[in-house]
Amino acid sequence: MISGFFVTVFYLKNMITLRKATPEDAPKIWRILQQAILKRKEEGSDQWQDGYPNPETVRSDIEKEYGYVLETDGDMAVYSAVILNNEPAYEDIEGAWLSEGDFIVLHRIAAAAKYAGCGFTTELLRRVEVLAKDQNIYSIRADTNFDNPAMLAVFRKMGYTHCGEVQIRGAARLAFEKLLK
Repeated sequence: MISGFFVTVFYLKNMITLRKATPEDAPKIWRILQQAILKRKEEGSDQWQDGYPNPETVRSDIEKEYGYVLETDGDMAVYSAVILNNEPAYEDIEGAWLSEGDFIVLHRIAAAAKYAGCGFTTELLRRVEVLAKDQNIYSIRADTNFDNPAMLAVFRKMGYTHCGEVQIRGAARLAFEKLLK
């Protein structure tokens, strides 16, 4: 489990906070995920069109202390699961990871529709890097669908390396890793 983490700074005249999600956040998180599910469908993607993620996923993330929210001026902008060393699908990569040892996994990254394209997903990734380094972890891994241009652009922008493909719920996903210094 990752120890408690709470960071607040002013960013573009907004107060930005990354914090662990609470049970009270679940309805807002689910709304954000529903918006992302609909966006993926409208873009013609199969990603997240199979009943996952769902409210149970959100509840489980919060119970396991995986859920994190990025807020701007107290409004939830982005949600992500931030998991330490726990993604069985990553053990069987078609390709190769850049490192061995401890790593953070990012799953279920979703921005509220009104914040899409505003840089908050990038900010979430920046803050997860700080979280990882604070825990002496120097690798972040993630995956996304091959047809998720927004997430692929964020990974490129943030210096993630494409490492190969992994199978998530029976479908190929592009796997990425970023080594932190």
